[in-house]
Amino acid sequence: MTTHVTDTHAQPPQDRGAVLDEAHVGDIRGAFGTIRRGDLGARRSLLARLKTLLAIVGPGLIVMVGDNDAGAFSTYTQAGQNYGTRLLWTLLLLVPVLYVNQEMVVRLGAVTGVGHARLILERFGRFWGAFSVIDLFLLNALTIVTEFIGISLGFAYLGLPKVPGVLLSSLVVIAAASTGSFRRFEQVCVTLVAGSLLLVPILVMTHPPLGQVAHDLVVPGMPGGSALSTVMLLVIAIVGTTVAPWQLFFQQSYLIDKRITPRFIRYERVDLCIGLVIVVLGAAAMMAFCAAAFAGHPEAGNFTDAAGVAAGLGRYVNTTAGVLFALALVDASIIGAAAVGLATAYAIGDVLGLRHSLHRGPQQAKGFYAVFAGLLLAAAAVVVTPGSPLGLLTEGVQTLAGVLLPSATVFLLLLCNDREVLGPWVNGRAMNVFTSAVIALLVTLSVVLTASVVFPDISSTAILTILAAGTALAMLGGLALAAHRRLRPGAAATPAAPPDRQDRATWRMPPLALLARPRLSAGRRLGLAVLRGYLVLAVGMVVARVAQLAAGHA
Repeated sequence: MTTHVTDTHAQPPQDRGAVLDEAHVGDIRGAFGTIRRGDLGARRSLLARLKTLLAIVGPGLIVMVGDNDAGAFSTYTQAGQNYGTRLLWTLLLLVPVLYVNQEMVVRLGAVTGVGHARLILERFGRFWGAFSVIDLFLLNALTIVTEFIGISLGFAYLGLPKVPGVLLSSLVVIAAASTGSFRRFEQVCVTLVAGSLLLVPILVMTHPPLGQVAHDLVVPGMPGGSALSTVMLLVIAIVGTTVAPWQLFFQQSYLIDKRITPRFIRYERVDLCIGLVIVVLGAAAMMAFCAAAFAGHPEAGNFTDAAGVAAGLGRYVNTTAGVLFALALVDASIIGAAAVGLATAYAIGDVLGLRHSLHRGPQQAKGFYAVFAGLLLAAAAVVVTPGSPLGLLTEGVQTLAGVLLPSATVFLLLLCNDREVLGPWVNGRAMNVFTSAVIALLVTLSVVLTASVVFPDISSTAILTILAAGTALAMLGGLALAAHRRLRPGAAATPAAPPDRQDRATWRMPPLALLARPRLSAGRRLGLAVLRGYLVLAVGMVVARVAQLAAGHA
C-alpha cells in the first residue's frame, strides 16, 4: 500500500536534520504500507488518511503492548488474585501519564532525528549521558532476564522443555530483527501484538461481574482486610510496570528508524492511542479474570507467580483458559524482550556513533546487532543456568525501574522545553504543569519503594508520612516556581505568536554541532545535583539490600 509518490530529490534539505545514521532518511516502510520520502500531498479523503495511518502505525502500538510484558503479567494478575478488581482504577489514572510521556517522546523523535540518550549527552553533559546509557543497559539486561523467566514459565505449563524453549525464543527474536528489513521486523511485532488479544477470550470464559468491574475501574478504593503498606507497594509496582524507562528510549529511536517526520506526528499520536487502548484492555482483563477465577478458592490472596495463575485458570475455569494464558505470557515476553533489547542497542549505537538501524543487515551494523544479540543470549543463559537467583533478579528489576523512572521523566521534560531542540514543538504550559506533577508523584513513590526494600517491615504510617511529605514539598515547590516566574523581569511580556502550522510540519532540529549550549538556571542546576545525589544513594541502598538477600540465600 503506497500513498502519493513524488520525486525523492524534491524533499527539502531539512529532511535530514540532525540524523546520525543515513539509513534513518528515506521512505517510511511500515508493516501495512509505504509513504515515499518526497510525499507532500494533502490527505483530504478519509481513505487517504486511513492508508497513511496504516503505514505509520507501529511505534506507539509496539511500545505500549510491549509494556504488558512478563513483569506486567505478574503484577496485574497478583492484583486480581489477591485483591479482586479493587485496584482497577489505577489503570485509568495511568492513562494520561502514559500518553503525555510517550507523546513528548513522539515529538522528540520526529523533530530531532536523534535518540534519547544522545540528546541527554549533548544537552546535559557526559555524566548524565553516561549515566543514562549505563543505567539503561543494566536495567534492560535485568528486564530481559525477567522476560525469559516468563517464557520459561509459559513453556513449563504447556509441557515444553524449558532450556530449548528459552534458547530457541532468543534466537527467533534475534533472527526477526536481523533480516535487514525494517518492514519485516515490524510485521513480526504486529503479529505478536495480535497475540496479546488471547487475553480477551479468557475474560469471556471467566464471566466476571461487569458491573463491579466498571465500578472499580472508575471509582478509586482500597481493598479491605489487608495491610495498607502491602497494598500501597503493589500500587507502586503497577505504576512501575506500566510506566517504564525503556519505553522512552525505545519509542524515540524506533520512530526515528521508521523515518517518521513532524508531518506525521498527528498520525503517530493516533498510533499511540491505539496502543494505549490495547494495553489497558489487557491489564484490566488480567485483573478481572483472575478476580473471577480465584474468588472463593484457597489461592485467593495467595499469589505465587504467573505459572500459578495459569494452573488456577486451568483448574477453575477450563483447560483452554490455562493454555491461552500461557501462550499469551510467552507472546508478551517475546515482544518485551525484542523491544527492551532494541532500546538498548539503539541507545548505545546513538551515543557511540555506530550504525544503528533495522534497515541494515548484521554485516552493515555489526556493533548494533552484537549488542542486541549479546543481551538476549546472555539473559537466556542466566535463566537456563541452574541456581540463578531469578526471584531476586525480578525484585531488583522492579525496584530499580521505580528508582530510575523519575530521572528519565525529568530529562524528558527538560528536553521538551529546550527551544534549540524542539523549536516550535516545545511543551505548552499545561503540559509542563501536568508533567511536573507526575514527576513529583514518581519521586515520592520512588522514595517509598526504596524505603520498602531497605526496610522490609516498613509500616503503613511511614508510607503515609512519606506520601504526605512528598505532596507538601511538591506543592511548595510549585508555588515557589510560580512566584519566581511572576516576579522575574519580562514575565509579563506578551508571548510570541504561535508558529504557522506549515512551519511546524517542516521544522527539524539542526545538526547537534550547530546548537547553542543550554543555559541551566541556578534552580535547575541545584535540582539536577539533588537528583544525582538521590540516585546514587537510592541505587546504592537497593543494590546493597539485594546483595544482602543474595548472600542470605547462598
